Amino acid sequence: MTKLRDVPGIHPYTGPAGGWGALKATAQAIHDQMDSIEAPIILMRTNQPDGFDCPGCAWPDKEHRSTFQFCENGAKAVTWEATTKRVTPEFFAANTVASLLQKTDYELEDMGRLTHPLVYDRASDTFRAVDWEDAFARIGEILRSLSPDQVEFYTSGRASNEAAFLYQLFAREYGTNNFPDCSNMCHEPTSVGLPQSIGIGKGTVSLEDFDSTELIISIGHNPGTNHPRMMGTLHEASRRNVPIIVFNPLRERALERFADPQSMIEMATFGSTRIASTYFQLDAGGDAAALKGIMKVLLQMEAEQGGVLDQAFIAQHTEGFDAFAADLEATAWEDIEKASGLTRPDLEHVAIAYAKSNATIVTYGMGVTQHNKGTANVRLIADLLLLRGNFGKPGAGICPLRGHSNVQGNRTVGITEKPSKAFLKLIEQACGFTPPDGHGHDAVQAMQAMIDGKAKALLCLGGNFAVALPDSEQSFPAMAALDLSVHVGTKLNRTHLLVAKETYVFPCLGRTELDMQSSGRQSITVEDSMSMVHASAGKLTPASDQLRSEPAIVAGIARATLPNTKVAWMDLTADYDKIRDLIEQTVPGFEDFNRRIRVPGGFRLPLPPTERQWHTPSGKAEFSVYGGVKEDADVLGAENVLRLITIRSHDQYNTTIYAMDDRYRGVFGRRDVLFMNGDDMAAYGIEHGDLVDIETVTPGRTLRLKNITAIVYSIARGSVAAYYPEANVLVPLDYIDKESGTPSYKSVPVRVVRGAGT
Repeated sequence: MTKLRDVPGIHPYTGPAGGWGALKATAQAIHDQMDSIEAPIILMRTNQPDGFDCPGCAWPDKEHRSTFQFCENGAKAVTWEATTKRVTPEFFAANTVASLLQKTDYELEDMGRLTHPLVYDRASDTFRAVDWEDAFARIGEILRSLSPDQVEFYTSGRASNEAAFLYQLFAREYGTNNFPDCSNMCHEPTSVGLPQSIGIGKGTVSLEDFDSTELIISIGHNPGTNHPRMMGTLHEASRRNVPIIVFNPLRERALERFADPQSMIEMATFGSTRIASTYFQLDAGGDAAALKGIMKVLLQMEAEQGGVLDQAFIAQHTEGFDAFAADLEATAWEDIEKASGLTRPDLEHVAIAYAKSNATIVTYGMGVTQHNKGTANVRLIADLLLLRGNFGKPGAGICPLRGHSNVQGNRTVGITEKPSKAFLKLIEQACGFTPPDGHGHDAVQAMQAMIDGKAKALLCLGGNFAVALPDSEQSFPAMAALDLSVHVGTKLNRTHLLVAKETYVFPCLGRTELDMQSSGRQSITVEDSMSMVHASAGKLTPASDQLRSEPAIVAGIARATLPNTKVAWMDLTADYDKIRDLIEQTVPGFEDFNRRIRVPGGFRLPLPPTERQWHTPSGKAEFSVYGGVKEDADVLGAENVLRLITIRSHDQYNTTIYAMDDRYRGVFGRRDVLFMNGDDMAAYGIEHGDLVDIETVTPGRTLRLKNITAIVYSIARGSVAAYYPEANVLVPLDYIDKESGTPSYKSVPVRVVRGAGT
């Protein structure tokens, strides 16, 4: 093998995921952001019964009572929020918005916590401190001058159930269902596809199911970075010799081997545990073909030997099997292999393993959903599980891996642009006003409305809206054309700096901080990936005495906007139990909410498929028909076209960048790289370390990202990967899954050419 030339910041990482590397990174995060004496105490409160829920991923913890339940990236999330660094009005007076826009996203957030409510002053191009009530009054004045359809209400997944419920209540009393949210950009295909298949847009497994499963199939996710507490669960399953079959275009260290930092033996011996029993590097966008190939084999096995499919379950609990089976029969193996990048023997291996398992869990992430066929991908996973009755029995089910710590809870309590009539009726009965019933805007539609000049105001409950969305060439300028933008957050980010005619930035309490209202200390609630709802209560002294809680900020804007409101906003924010009383009255499954939330570990929301109940129009689970494999094969096999996957580094969570390293992939101190297959590089005349330009190959506009360093990586032939959000400039805003509206961040057709500087 030819020795690769040295490239600055690129060198292999030979250790396992976790282990001493994770402990070292945690220690570094504490050193950089926090008081080293106070930090261990704070981290020990993470995910404890009387502590706060980790502001990172949504993976659950067993009963919230283990001695310590934080991981490396969870520790980064906590220290990032609990940092001792502060960004004061004096800082803003000395730094113009134009100068701050020259900073990197990492530099902006690393400045520290916001301390005062801010308003943009155009004359000086700076933010200055503003009185809370004055700001609320002005925002209310502007909102009353606009049509409700001209206003977009964005929600980040870190918002609590209480804040999210008040937010949707405010927007609906104001008169709109425009609720772009972070789900629109990640797991909306789950929210759209699973109700069609099984009657509910959530996963069906519990943490206990992983203790009794016989097979785990992992598709399109990187748990070591994006849902790191899951690694403990996979570690336990592997040590019980449960096969874990992985489908992922990239080799990810956490899916190969993991050393549990809480295992004294592994730490003392520098040992590790294998995670994937088999690892298939399918092509980006090849998920549907791979799933159809597996199921085609299963149907053939059933025809030849019988006893493979759960015929009784299919007959009693499903609809649409005959059309589904006929489509599989008609799908050619040549197209399956070409579109998936895998061979027929590869997929036969998986089918045989699946047929042997009496209880299978399929886990999947944004590698499945962020495609222009994302909803269809989700439904195919459900089809696979239906074939052997893998719903409603221990150790089996579907497990979508939601990222942020309450993104699922936000949707549960009403953050949706497509509310059900039943929910709206309950809102009317409980709150005394008639909410609008038309569909509002999702995230892409909201940005398109801004670009077209139809949307005039944007309110953001957390998040980094413009940066998270694709196509910054269009999205960033659209922000400046707004009459009003309002941002609630803990730290400064780039979206805050894309100022409108009038812009306000409001600092809020973080998950780790004490929330004192007039009735005393408050707790909030969150819902994890497995539909468990539990309480979270911070204890840290707030970063500033000017901070307000998210519910209080929402209520303040609502009171100032709605002079004839039917909602007792001040009473609700004085005592969050009263918010939970309203949730109980309007959202099924929250009966006796306040009592149950005081039980350590909380409670689980109803999941009808676990009882083999299907809330679909037919009353049964529905098989789907995906007829596009030949089309996928033709598109994926187009000459000189590669598929771009946008990915997050290990020092990153969503758009938040904690540091400039990506340890497991061997990238240090930089993010300007393109991961390429070595054979692809040779075919295109590109060497490891060359500068390249990337351009999209989609109809209409051509989008470009220049002077990126190409590096050799273990990635499927025909696929390339670059970091999100920097590579979002290459994702067209209208390149989406038509059923869900989710941008296709994981399968953008691109060409890669050697740059002028090479």
